[in-house]
Amino acid sequence: MSLTSDSTGLRFGGVALADVAADAGTPAYVYDLDGMARQARALDAAFDGAPHLVAYAVKANTAGPVVRTLAEAGCGADVVSGAELLVALACGVAPDRVVYSGVAKQDDELDRAIGCGPRGIGAVQLESVEEIARVAARARASGRRARVSLRVNPSVDVGAATHAHIATGHDEAKFGVPRDDVPEAVRRVGASPELELVGMATHVGSQFTQLEPYLAAARVLFAMVRGLREAGALPSLAYVDSGGGFGIDYGGGPAPEPGEFVRAARAEQKAARLADLALYVEPGRSLVARFGVLLARVIQPKVAPAARWLMIDAGMNDLMRPALYQARHRIVPVEGGEAAAGRDLTAWRVVGPVCESSDDFGEHLLPREPPKAVAILDAGAYGYTMASRYNGRQLPVEVFVRDGRVVGKTARASVEAWAEERAKAGG
Repeated sequence: MSLTSDSTGLRFGGVALADVAADAGTPAYVYDLDGMARQARALDAAFDGAPHLVAYAVKANTAGPVVRTLAEAGCGADVVSGAELLVALACGVAPDRVVYSGVAKQDDELDRAIGCGPRGIGAVQLESVEEIARVAARARASGRRARVSLRVNPSVDVGAATHAHIATGHDEAKFGVPRDDVPEAVRRVGASPELELVGMATHVGSQFTQLEPYLAAARVLFAMVRGLREAGALPSLAYVDSGGGFGIDYGGGPAPEPGEFVRAARAEQKAARLADLALYVEPGRSLVARFGVLLARVIQPKVAPAARWLMIDAGMNDLMRPALYQARHRIVPVEGGEAAAGRDLTAWRVVGPVCESSDDFGEHLLPREPPKAVAILDAGAYGYTMASRYNGRQLPVEVFVRDGRVVGKTARASVEAWAEERAKAGG
């Protein structure tokens, strides 16, 4: 387990968080690279030797040490921009182990994807019938044949299984080829000599803590693929991709381990008589979220008749999820360790310094005597990657831990440099 405590306070990946805060300052993200590698290897083992690709969703955490760690553990990459593609390649992911998703890829991004390596990337994920002609044109201009996959929108009603903002497999979502349009999309790809259809994919959304919504989408995909293959429409198909979205427990209840999603999807794949095809999955959060914390210093308390607020130096610009998704992250004191459990606890509403009412991390039981610093848990995914400089705030530092020691950290940009840059904007 990444998070432990002793008489001196919390430790993460074997490193004392109080020491990290003193050295790096706050706010600071701290990542346990060993924990991420263990999680990736455990997921890989769930395939039990069957052909597969674990394509890490780079958008969850784009930090170089994180992407390199997962690549060394056997992961490929799922990217959604040209910049993410460059990060994946620079961190050692082979081009043919990359899939590129996204509904509005620009021409220069497509050129980069099609043009890298001996044959381009593993697959450009086509998300609409209209995109087919665009990708074919870019492949023709490059003199290459592009490998592509079709992302099918399964039109699955996930109900309250996840937040509306991260449900992507329903009729009103911008993602994927509508089910009724898939036969025509397959026909158009087949009629384009510049394109080779190697995969069929789906992705129903993110942060699923139940198997059924995920498997419902996989069943739609597998049944469609089986029918198209029987009709002779998919001669070059190499894989099916059931997407990602495996959830974690943020403190509200248990979630299946990523391997449980994979084993269940493999069973559905076998039932659809598609076991000869490789199975791709695209996990992000489930590989990295639990292995990151956001350290913050307590600025001051504020006690009023209506509430008790604890004001910290991390805000919604550092961790957007609570404001954007009404997400809840557990918050614990850094100092005190085991002794903190016996303290007099009270309910504090933890808030940040950003000038927005939504800069609110919720109510948490913390010592009545406010701690000097806190750790916001399960912050390794969609934290720094969604951070901004709103209110002129600095971006948080990132600290990387391996083998019980800090092995690297990013630099903190100066407030003065940002202010000068903004003052001179436009010349």
